[in-house]
Amino acid sequence: MRTESELHEPPAFETGTKVRALKAIRNDGTYPGVPIGGYLIDDGEIGYVKSIGTYLNRFYVYGIDFVRPGILVGMRAHELECLEPPP
Repeated sequence: MRTESELHEPPAFETGTKVRALKAIRNDGTYPGVPIGGYLIDDGEIGYVKSIGTYLNRFYVYGIDFVRPGILVGMRAHELECLEPPP
């Protein structure tokens, strides 16, 4: 099944947007100092969009700064809930 590119639309969030993680995130091997499969953040953690990048020229990846655990994690829009009213 082929997934269309998200990049034809604007990003779902802007930098500085307050968001909540909708699921726990585990280390897939790209985060140093945490074993592969180890939890990076729990579902419900609150963070702020620090950066917006792309992956495979198809998907937006949002760099989320989770303040309480003090960790920066890349996440997709469907893994996040916006906690701010729309502009």
